[in-house]
Amino acid sequence: MSEGSAGSAETAEIYQTLRPLLFSIAYRMLGRVTEAEDIVQEAFVRYQRAVTSHGQPESPKAYLSTVVTRLCIDHLQSARVRRESYVGEWLPEPLLTGPLPTASGSQDPAAAAEQADSLSMAFLLLLERLTPLERAVFLLHDVFGYDYDETADIVGRTNVSCRQVAHRARQHVEAGRPRFDVAVGQREELAARFFGAVEHGDMAALVSMLAADVEVHGDGAGAGVMWRRGIVGREQVGRLLVALGRQLRAVNGSLHPAGVNGQPGALVRAADGSLIAVLTVDIVDGAVQTFRSVISPDKLRHLGPLADLSKLIDERRRPRPAEQ
Repeated sequence: MSEGSAGSAETAEIYQTLRPLLFSIAYRMLGRVTEAEDIVQEAFVRYQRAVTSHGQPESPKAYLSTVVTRLCIDHLQSARVRRESYVGEWLPEPLLTGPLPTASGSQDPAAAAEQADSLSMAFLLLLERLTPLERAVFLLHDVFGYDYDETADIVGRTNVSCRQVAHRARQHVEAGRPRFDVAVGQREELAARFFGAVEHGDMAALVSMLAADVEVHGDGAGAGVMWRRGIVGREQVGRLLVALGRQLRAVNGSLHPAGVNGQPGALVRAADGSLIAVLTVDIVDGAVQTFRSVISPDKLRHLGPLADLSKLIDERRRPRPAEQ
């Protein structure tokens, strides 16, 4: 095998090994799947150039973590202006995740739940309150376990400075850290009943599962089919969800339970299987505390073919026989 072939094979192995970690960092930094993938890809392009010019870095993980983190910081600094002009509420791009392991699973369920919680929509929105540097230091040290010396090298700050930044970020995060029910099985069972009640428009069942101060948030990027501000309160949210189920039935759509950002969720599909929206719920103390819906096409393209919203709206407005 030639030296170039050996180097390419080694880079490919490093890619397979480190890509999941690097994507996890980038996605939590940005809240966007496609942009995180682009940044990870760019990091490996730069890594390959560095290997070709100077030989393999002493620590590929440190090199690639540095490139990914710094690209994310630069991206966030430029994205803040765009975010300020965003129409309606902004939610992270949904990431489909598998079910959490139960106590009988091979993976430590507590550790898996903690990692999943750091993927949740609620947690990613909490990170939005931090500066790009605070977000990077907090994630590297508190979520991914890099020590302060490693973190300092990655972000180009001193150890002491990183400790101060982490302390400040931790205070912001702890003040608003979301709580979720620990019992994964009960969480999934309640979510299944909840989405069934939405699909069938069962107001009584919905109200029984909603927290008194339940909230609804939607990201439609200004689309007329999505509410533009949060809705709060059991009765208001119940009526909204019943209406949502009615609209879904009017276009012969359906809900398909799925793990979304480490929490219970559902994919909303049209009759032809195309994707309309992605839903998530936060379950706290045995009740649905927050319901989120992402319908913005730009945030769903990575999940497959999308429904034609204008066509669905026209179909929904056609006269229908009275429901039994």
